Amino acid sequence: MSGQSAPQGTEGTDTGTDAAPGPGPRSVAAHQAAVAELLRHWFEAHPPAAETVPVAEAAGRVLAADVHAPGNLPPFTNSQMDGYAVRSADLAMPAGESAGESAAAGPDGRAVDARIRLATAAHIPAGSVPPPLQPGTAAPVMTGAMLPEGADAVVPIEACDPDHFLPAGTAGTVQLPAGIPPGRFVRRAGSDIAAGALALAGGTVLGTLQLGLLAGLGLDRVAVRPRTKVLLLTTGDEVREPGQPLGPGQIHDANTTLLRSSLEAAGARVLRSRILADSPAEFLERLRADIAADAPDLVLTSGGISKGAYEVVRQALAAAEVRFLSVAMQPGGPQGIGTVDGVPFLGFPGNPVSSLVSFEMFLRPALAAVTGTPRPRVQVQARLTEPLQSPPGKHQIRRGRYCPDGTVVPVGGPGSHLMHALASSNALISVPVGTEKLPEGAEVTVLLVD
Repeated sequence: MSGQSAPQGTEGTDTGTDAAPGPGPRSVAAHQAAVAELLRHWFEAHPPAAETVPVAEAAGRVLAADVHAPGNLPPFTNSQMDGYAVRSADLAMPAGESAGESAAAGPDGRAVDARIRLATAAHIPAGSVPPPLQPGTAAPVMTGAMLPEGADAVVPIEACDPDHFLPAGTAGTVQLPAGIPPGRFVRRAGSDIAAGALALAGGTVLGTLQLGLLAGLGLDRVAVRPRTKVLLLTTGDEVREPGQPLGPGQIHDANTTLLRSSLEAAGARVLRSRILADSPAEFLERLRADIAADAPDLVLTSGGISKGAYEVVRQALAAAEVRFLSVAMQPGGPQGIGTVDGVPFLGFPGNPVSSLVSFEMFLRPALAAVTGTPRPRVQVQARLTEPLQSPPGKHQIRRGRYCPDGTVVPVGGPGSHLMHALASSNALISVPVGTEKLPEGAEVTVLLVD
C-alpha cells in the first residue's frame, strides 16, 4: 500500500500540506534548490574531516585540499626520442651559411641538407646515469633516458646516417644534420610541472587522468573528502527481497537496488538498506536507532509519502520537521523533505521509476553541487523520433534512447511502473511545464544517464 505498489494515479495528488486547501505544487527548479540547500546547510554545519586513502583506491573521490608537486616532473632532463644526444654548438652551420645555402644535390637531384660528422660515445639506456658528453661527440640515447651533462639537443635516429645505432661498445662516427637548435627533442626537468607548483586543486574529482598525475609525482596516498553517508530505507508490507517467493499482492523490491547502485555510483556510501513494515511506530523507532548508531549525512526513504491511508513514512514523521508536498513533475510528484533528529531527510515515491527520476532530478545534482561528486550529468539537445504529449501543469520526464545521429526515441509510456522501459533507456527526456504537445522532430533537452 505505501511501498512500490502504490497506484500510479496517486502521484502528484498531494497539494503540499495535509490541510486543504493548500498551496499548489512546487516547481521542479524550486525543489531542486530546496534539496541542494538542505544538504549545503548540513555540510556547512558539519564539515567533513578528510581521510587519507591509497591513490590506487581514490577513483571518483574528491580532493580534500590542494596538492602541490613534491618534485619536478619529469624529475630529470631526458630525451624525447631515440636518437643522438649532442651539443648543438657542434652542429652549428658554418659561419655565413644557412641551411639552404649548404644543401647540395644528391644522386637523384634532390637537395641534401648539410651534415656534420661526429664520433659516437657510449650508449645511454633509460635508467642509467651517463657521463658528461665530450665536445665533438654524439651519444646514442633512448627515449626517456637521462641527457648527459653538456648535451642540449637530441637528433632523431631516422635523421642520421646511418639511421640505426651501431652495436654498443663499437667505436664509430655518425653524420648528423647541421643547424640543430638547442632544446630540440629535449624534455627539461620540471617542464611538465615544477616542484612546489599546484598540481591539483582541492575539490577536484579524481578520475583516471588525475590519478595518473598523482602516481607520476610519486604520491601513493592522498587526502580526500569522505563519502556522503546515506541511510536508505524502503517501506511496504507488500515488498519482498529479490529471491524470496511472492504471496498474493506482493512485489519484489527494486527500489533498494536502484537507489543503492545510484548512490554508490554518485560517490555516496550506503550505511544500511532495509525494508521496513508498514507500522509508523516501528518505522520511527528503527529510524531513530539507525540515525543514532550510524550518524548518517542523509536519510533517504522510498514509498509511504503520498496521501493514501497507509503511508507509513508520512504518518511516522508527522511530528518531525519534514514537509510532504507535491512537485509539478511526472513521474515523481510526491516528495518529502526536511530533517529527522537534525539529519537531512528526503522521501521519494514508491514506484521504482518515480524513485529513480527523483534521484536524478533532485538528489544527484544536489550532491554534485554541494559535495563535488558526482560530476553533473551531460545534457544535450535531441530530436524526437515520434510525437509526445505531456499533462497540463507538469514537468514530464520520459524515458528515452539517445542515438548517435542526435535523435531520441521515447521508450515506453509515461507510467511510473514501467521498469522494462527504464532498463531499455539511456536518457531522460525533459518536457517542461507549459508544453503539452511535441511533434515528431521537435527538439528536446535530454539527460544522458547511461
